[in-house]
Amino acid sequence: MWITNAQVLCDDFTFHKADLEIEGTQIKTIDKTCSHTAQKDGDVDAKGQKVIPGLLDIHTHGCDGVDTCDGNVEGYHKMAKYYANNGITSYLATTMSIDAKEIDKICALVHEFSQKGHEGAYLHGIYMEGPFFSKKKCGAQDPKYIINPDIELFRKINADCGGFIKTVAIAPELDGAMEFIEAVKDEVLITIAHTMSDYDTAVKAMKKGVHHVTHLFNAMPAFTHREPGVVGAVFEDDHATAELICDGIHIHPAVIRTVFKTLGYDRVCLISDSMCAAGLPDGKYHLGGQEVFVKDGAARLANGALAGSSTNLFQCMRNVHSFGIPFEMAVKAASLNPARAIGVDNVTGSIKEGKNADLVVLDEHLDPAHVFVRGKQIK
Repeated sequence: MWITNAQVLCDDFTFHKADLEIEGTQIKTIDKTCSHTAQKDGDVDAKGQKVIPGLLDIHTHGCDGVDTCDGNVEGYHKMAKYYANNGITSYLATTMSIDAKEIDKICALVHEFSQKGHEGAYLHGIYMEGPFFSKKKCGAQDPKYIINPDIELFRKINADCGGFIKTVAIAPELDGAMEFIEAVKDEVLITIAHTMSDYDTAVKAMKKGVHHVTHLFNAMPAFTHREPGVVGAVFEDDHATAELICDGIHIHPAVIRTVFKTLGYDRVCLISDSMCAAGLPDGKYHLGGQEVFVKDGAARLANGALAGSSTNLFQCMRNVHSFGIPFEMAVKAASLNPARAIGVDNVTGSIKEGKNADLVVLDEHLDPAHVFVRGKQIK
């Protein structure tokens, strides 16, 4: 099938007038001569509108009333459909700090779900967010389940889900953290999260093999001129990538612009950190077994702590553009950059011949008009 008469955001993240041919699950041809017309059933005439790569959310707990930690396969189907309808064609299912035996069961269930056919967005793996955190920066993570990094526990959980864990988070100042990094750095992407780490400890962790930071600025000490902390370590490192929650609540737009100027357009990964309220109105919800109250779009625990977001990655991408980041670079931060971070940029993250046909045709308002997931039209 063909998507014709389009402005295509190609692999150079510049828009080109082109026709796209999809064969099976992949992009077969990018024809910049625009010599094709939409003739066959299934062909789409983009009518000059933009086509961007499907977005990849590497940090999302849930949406549409469902949480990954619910362990509900029917709910996982709802999540996958919600993501795809909102231009998010693939994702990492993200867990929380709950009982380790429950994490084990949930990860195995997520892997089993991923292996069966389903409508909507597809899974690249699991982000194991917790329980290896600082209790002083637990945020919405339940402190009663938080423990020090445990190599054997991580390896058991990962083995039980077929090695499906792509990312694991730790606080590098904890006992055993450096040993954990050295032991598993070649098995999984290690990220710094929910931490009281100072600058020197964060730098040490990065030298040992940490190359990613979860929701920069949130659940970590503030960046100051005398105590630069994890933020300062990321700013200095030439290779580390950093997540940003760009819902307009977690981080001020001026800080978002500063991060892009400091890290450049290749090292920022937009995430939603969405919880089950994403796509639903204000009200009472849950996250990791704790009650969450959503008011005016802000999700908080009873103690006032932010508890993820109630938005989705597509809206975060649009927010970033409204904050002053070029549209093409906002898309890149929500597609190719996260794909590179978790090592799947060979199959998705940009519009390139041979990659998965994960595509979003935008309407005149830059909303998803049509969505293709591995070549199948979802919307």
